[in-house]
Amino acid sequence: MLKDFNNILQFSISPAEALLNLAVALVCGLIISFFYRGTYKGGGFTVSFLNSLVVLTMITAVVIMVIGNNLARAFGLVGAMSIIRFRTALKETLDIIFIFFALAMGMAAGVGLHLIALTATILIGSILYVLMKTNIVYSVNQEYLLQFYIKDSDKDGPEYSKVIDKYCKKSKLINIKSVNGEGIMELSYHVNLKSDKSGNDFVKALKGLSPVTNVNLFFDEEYF
Repeated sequence: MLKDFNNILQFSISPAEALLNLAVALVCGLIISFFYRGTYKGGGFTVSFLNSLVVLTMITAVVIMVIGNNLARAFGLVGAMSIIRFRTALKETLDIIFIFFALAMGMAAGVGLHLIALTATILIGSILYVLMKTNIVYSVNQEYLLQFYIKDSDKDGPEYSKVIDKYCKKSKLINIKSVNGEGIMELSYHVNLKSDKSGNDFVKALKGLSPVTNVNLFFDEEYF
């Protein structure tokens, strides 16, 4: 029993090795934070979370160095960590990915696998960056919401359908509403443009029709 207790207080790593592991963890954490900043698309970005990724990588390295190959230390740290309650809700799924990313790289640095830690950090970070910027896995088919007013008594009303067919790959009428009982109808469509750059021309073409007024085209800015 006494021998096991003494083993808990013994470290199988030198101070120089510990500092090197921490330095590698710091570099990995900084690289991870740069990739996070470059791929983040959601709202509510906080600098504190960015800094936390750097520190989390280093703390994980320290935890791994403390545990080493000692089972008693591992159980002791698990018991110590169990009293901590994490109540911060993560709004973005990507935040969870980066937390695990930082943990994994901190573990690699903590056990002295420096080359693996640095290489994996750059490689995985680059893959995340490319996936978020190019949408290789899932090609986004941008859907727009088109709304405009038209006089329901106008005989040339169907002319707007020709304009929609000209500029849109797909269109779906989702709502028809009477406006102020004045013989004016509000039409709402979900549309997919043939070219995202043709939005302005599409709106101008609809506005050029005499029975059409108040043309609005809405889109999700997250994809741009």
